Amino acid sequence: MRKHGTSRTTSLRTRHTWAALAVAGALALSACGGDGKEPAKGTEATEGSETPGGPFVALPRLDGEKLEVAAVWTGAEQANFVKVLKEFERRTGATVTFVPAQDPIVTFLGSKIAGGSPPDVALLPQVGALVAAVKNKWAQPVGADAQAQLNNNYSPGWQKLGAVDGTQYGVYYKAANKSLIWYNAKAFEAAGVRPPATWKELLTAADTLSASGTPAVSVAGADGWTLTDWFENVYLSQAGPEKYDQLAKHEIKWTDDSVKQALTSLAELFGRKDFLAGGQSGALATEFPKSVTQTFTGGDRPAAAMVFEGDFVAVNIAQTEAEVGKDALVFPFPAVGEKAPVVSGGDVAVALKDSKGAQALLTYLASVDSARIHAREGGFLSPNKALAPDEYPNDIQRGIAEALIAAGDNFRFDMSDQAPAAFGGTPGAGEWKALQDFLANPADVAGTQARLEADAAKAYGN
Repeated sequence: MRKHGTSRTTSLRTRHTWAALAVAGALALSACGGDGKEPAKGTEATEGSETPGGPFVALPRLDGEKLEVAAVWTGAEQANFVKVLKEFERRTGATVTFVPAQDPIVTFLGSKIAGGSPPDVALLPQVGALVAAVKNKWAQPVGADAQAQLNNNYSPGWQKLGAVDGTQYGVYYKAANKSLIWYNAKAFEAAGVRPPATWKELLTAADTLSASGTPAVSVAGADGWTLTDWFENVYLSQAGPEKYDQLAKHEIKWTDDSVKQALTSLAELFGRKDFLAGGQSGALATEFPKSVTQTFTGGDRPAAAMVFEGDFVAVNIAQTEAEVGKDALVFPFPAVGEKAPVVSGGDVAVALKDSKGAQALLTYLASVDSARIHAREGGFLSPNKALAPDEYPNDIQRGIAEALIAAGDNFRFDMSDQAPAAFGGTPGAGEWKALQDFLANPADVAGTQARLEADAAKAYGN
């Protein structure tokens, strides 16, 4: 087989792959530079700043003000975001506390608001959660300064995702390309396997890898959200974007033949016990962080050769001794139909208090200043088109980022994140639970469809 060379060789191959996807219009945002302005008088954006070289956003002094920011992030993802908040504290004089939230975040926020102690800002991982926050009259529209940053730094598509009924409420701080498969380079080389480009090739590679003694795929079945991402990629590629949009809005039923086809294809992988690390039962007991780390530990005998998920997988790879770009490589989700899919996700920052501090934080999160700090830590992809790709820490992430800013606004957002949280974002219920049951018994396609439709009809109210 063609051996994997240096990080630079990997970069060139990866960049060509992402460039092809970008040209196809699968995912990306158009590039543009920042405004290049220095901070306004009275702000502290230069001396000792972690963001030298600009552009800088002017922030007000907030001495003595205390803010709370809620998100569902944990571990390294949380720690990296706290570094971003520390710079905001340094520049404004405010004190910011990170509040760990639980899924579904709408329920978590509802309890905080009912108790009279909402966070100032929340980062919502679902479009449905943003709509619910607006419907419940929790969310505050973005102020003029935050809107100016959005206009400068964000494409119309990402701005639209943060708006409800034409009013801008959110700032998409973090993006995700959820159509990536990361692989253990040594395991692929030992089995003589190349990165597959089609679903059929993926199944053939899985068979070869498993026969070599290394299970093909590490599946994070304990976290239902990863299973929705598996389904969405297969469905988007096989059924196409029009059907995808219809299913996302529940304009067609989950008993539709297109869903049957997608689940049947997914069962070709999930139905093979030898393909999965630990089999179906092992996968159902594996949480997302472990699904990644066990793929890149164990020397010549990792628990699996591949793990599927977004660019944020790099955060978890960093918890191992594997090096992204050398030991840990990546390829786009294979084409199940005519075109390879790319599904995007993201976290939108929303002000829950009508305060100067909350609006200042939204302005900061919409700026390149915050994106630059987080990008350097790895495992982060920003929809901010003013962020230069060379701010990312390795060639693979730079390649993904370059594709992200190389084309236009033609992308599909995570389907489950568009759904009501009761269906698409609740542990142990709705789509998460139905797909976990499907992983346990991939032969039950019809039963899975029936459960999905019953839960969807209840959540959507139709």
